[in-house]
Amino acid sequence: MRWLYDVAIRLLTTAIWMAQPFSPKARLWVQGRKGWRNRLTPAPPDRRPVLWMHVASLGEFEQGRPVLEGFRQQYPSSWIALSFFSPSGYEVRKNYPGADVVCYLPADTRHNARDFLNCIQPDMAVFVKYDLWANYLFQLRQRSIPTFLIAALFRPEQPFFRPWGGLWRQMLGCFSHIFTQNAASAGLVRSIGLTAVSVAGDTRVDRVLQLARDASPIAPPPFEADIIAGSTWPADEDLLLPVIHMPELAHLRWIIAPHEPSERYVRRLAGRLQRPWARYSQWDGQLPADVLIIDSVGLLGRLYRYGRIAYIGGGFGRGIHNTLEPAAYGLPVLFGPNYERFEEARQLVQRGGAFAVQHSEELLRALQRLQGADEYQRASAAVQQFLNENQGATARVLQFIAEHLNPEKR
Repeated sequence: MRWLYDVAIRLLTTAIWMAQPFSPKARLWVQGRKGWRNRLTPAPPDRRPVLWMHVASLGEFEQGRPVLEGFRQQYPSSWIALSFFSPSGYEVRKNYPGADVVCYLPADTRHNARDFLNCIQPDMAVFVKYDLWANYLFQLRQRSIPTFLIAALFRPEQPFFRPWGGLWRQMLGCFSHIFTQNAASAGLVRSIGLTAVSVAGDTRVDRVLQLARDASPIAPPPFEADIIAGSTWPADEDLLLPVIHMPELAHLRWIIAPHEPSERYVRRLAGRLQRPWARYSQWDGQLPADVLIIDSVGLLGRLYRYGRIAYIGGGFGRGIHNTLEPAAYGLPVLFGPNYERFEEARQLVQRGGAFAVQHSEELLRALQRLQGADEYQRASAAVQQFLNENQGATARVLQFIAEHLNPEKR
């Protein structure tokens, strides 16, 4: 089975290489890995312990980041290597100052795995959520390097739990310990005979709560909005705009932050509005506006402090964007129907702190319900209760790691 895996890796690598002329992402993937052996920097002798963290892309980085930064705080002389699989993560965080080395993960061949670990020489390795690679994991186990999987989520239909998934089960068996986000995932791991597993929760909860506590006010401040619509796409705006223009909700004020606030996109969105609107880049607090369009990036996480209800975009496409950022401010959350792959969204819906909507009439009804003080308070309390129950994952992971780190490596 492993030889078949090796063939699949080589076919995948070849396919990505051949896609370069047609795909900028494939081109970045290939070019970013060229000559990696000459560019990879090993840890100096006086920097210990050495931590290697691997993430797939930007979302997984945000989940691993609290552990990475907590590890640095706990061991100030540590050396940290951070690897990405996807260009969409690496290109955004390649200058991240919290790691000593930020790089692409070389393709998962046996030769690459040996050479990569020979250079990094980690005292421990951390994989985040799901981006698992067999040759790297087998090499780590062969070298008796403590290896942890954090923020893991599992579903019964995944290869690990299928009759033909022997190789995938071997990969999970390489981990010294698996930290899952929920009890169902831990139960699935135990069902295949692995006992080194525990429920730690989602480390992103710690991250968003810390960001909310530390967030500085936005200058100039936007108006206090009844609804903040974050990371919206055209399909989201097709849902939102009819509701914005409904007479029943004419008293509500909106902030809309498009996922890609290009000039062309903002102009098109503004052209569809029939209520007074303003651009944030021209906002001085005096312009008469019922709708404020955010036409710059980097503000969304702090914007939610100025809102009462959040609508999160992406739910009519591949999946919703970050629901934890508004939740950190206690905001009830609304989004489109494609949310089932996101554990935090599922939990918030089950608890009554979030609501999935499929059309404008459904959105109108949800917003009308949340205008009632009792209904709003119940939803906001459900959001806050979810966060309270799930915070502390970072501390649990770091404590376990500290207990299993060789004293000579500290």
